[in-house]
Amino acid sequence: MKKYLFALLFLLPFFSVFAQADVFPTKKGNLEITPVFHAALVLQWNGLTVFADPYGGAERFKDRKAPDLIVITHEHGDHLDEATLSGLDLTKTELIAPQKVVDQLKNKSFAKVTVLGNGQNSTYKNIKIEAVGAYNIPEETARHKKGVGNGYVMTFGGKRVYISGDTDGTPDMRSLKNIDVAFVCMNPPYTMDVAPAADAVLAFKPAVVYPYHYRQPGNKLSDIEQFKKLVNNKDPKIDVRLRNWYTQL
Repeated sequence: MKKYLFALLFLLPFFSVFAQADVFPTKKGNLEITPVFHAALVLQWNGLTVFADPYGGAERFKDRKAPDLIVITHEHGDHLDEATLSGLDLTKTELIAPQKVVDQLKNKSFAKVTVLGNGQNSTYKNIKIEAVGAYNIPEETARHKKGVGNGYVMTFGGKRVYISGDTDGTPDMRSLKNIDVAFVCMNPPYTMDVAPAADAVLAFKPAVVYPYHYRQPGNKLSDIEQFKKLVNNKDPKIDVRLRNWYTQL
């Protein structure tokens, strides 16, 4: 029995490295969303594969088909990760990103590049992409200035998915409507802390929310259990899903 328990404990970290996709039904088939690392995730729908902020090495994506679309929120290295991009097949991939990302981008392999600014939108093969302001408050001390980075609302067969990028709980976030799935950051001093993140989520009330991008300096992780408690104490209908985005720290 002891040998069995030891073997199980030994294997658990390896199982957890390969995050399982969560499946959301849409009007045009299932949407599968897989957490990868930090702010990186994979969305698969209707035969299309989307990478959001691919980061942490191309080997993390080796079991995925080449992306049809990549969205990048802003220019910081844990979002615009040139090393990861260089290991991906991008010859048939469209990039959607804010202007500053495109200005700094060294990788020229993309089949097409589309610039989106805050408040603008685009469509990629029936996926609607809306750029939402992602920035810190107040402006004077902001590490992420207003008008530079994007969050995104992506619509897959009627299912609306919000990816926050690096931001505080801005009016842009708080005024979102009809969000089915949200990914919300919480790692001070770069973004908001747990309590402000919970407060912002309670304002726009997504059906499902994942805390992500919650690694602080020194590899300290924000208290996502506390985030869940703060949200569900006030609104138990919001489905707060906790995932380990940092299995290899």
